[in-house]
Amino acid sequence: QLHLVESGGGLVQPGGSLRLSCEASVVTLHNYTIAWFRQAPGKEHEGVSCMSYSGGTTNYANSVMGRFTISRDIFTNTVNLQMNNLKPEDTAIYYCATRPTLQVLCALYPPNWYNTWGQGTQVTVSS
Repeated sequence: QLHLVESGGGLVQPGGSLRLSCEASVVTLHNYTIAWFRQAPGKEHEGVSCMSYSGGTTNYANSVMGRFTISRDIFTNTVNLQMNNLKPEDTAIYYCATRPTLQVLCALYPPNWYNTWGQGTQVTVSS
């Protein structure tokens, strides 16, 4: 059974950086789409970024475009989210999610499209 484990969250000042990691408990993530979501207190899940693992294509929410970068490490089955120039409004619990698919392109599908989720990692941006 596939499991996802996030790590890398923490407290950072505005303008700072964090790198989140999502490690998958499978031999390969080939033919999976991986996404990062976040949920701030009192708000719904927001899609942040996604990657088609096979094709390497990516997509980003407008709110993080130019500041966040999603990447993969094929040797460790890990998908990372580099977050730069963090803002207080980026404060949330960040989750990675995945679903097997043959799609080459990646789109920010709603949360119920994904069938496996990690436990989440807290990111707090505050001075």
